[in-house]
Amino acid sequence: MIEPAHPQSSMARQCDLVGLPRATYDYQAQGESAENLTWMRLLDKQYTDTPYYGMRRMTAWLRRQGDHVHHKRVARWMRTMGIEAIYPKPPLRQTPPAHRVYPYLLRGVPITRVHQVWSTDITYIRLHGGFISLVAVMDWFSRYVLSWAVSIPHSAPFFLAL
Repeated sequence: MIEPAHPQSSMARQCDLVGLPRATYDYQAQGESAENLTWMRLLDKQYTDTPYYGMRRMTAWLRRQGDHVHHKRVARWMRTMGIEAIYPKPPLRQTPPAHRVYPYLLRGVPITRVHQVWSTDITYIRLHGGFISLVAVMDWFSRYVLSWAVSIPHSAPFFLAL
């Protein structure tokens, strides 16, 4: 919607008309540094082997691998990657007796034709320079991907726009 080489309207005026701060238009998101990506790959491999390691154990393991890594940095990496330790958690939420349980509506339904049932899936893919989100809408009968989209930042507007 913004045309940088517009002959009549300046860039600042166009941004103002759209309701976008001028600095936001020029903003280029910074990816993770090469060093961080190296540590995150190590963290991901170790998590695959020991998914019960939390932030403290991961920090200790990474420190044994070489460089000094702060626990807050490891916590940020784990949060960014969407991983957490697997352990039995306390039952914090008890379902109230009056809570409505919604039935699974597709149980026992024979799926016999195309476009009868669709589903969606969100997957995070690790690349050399960071992570991307892949969203796909599939038809259950034909297992055909009806639509898909890829996004670099993990943002709510991207998922809501689908």
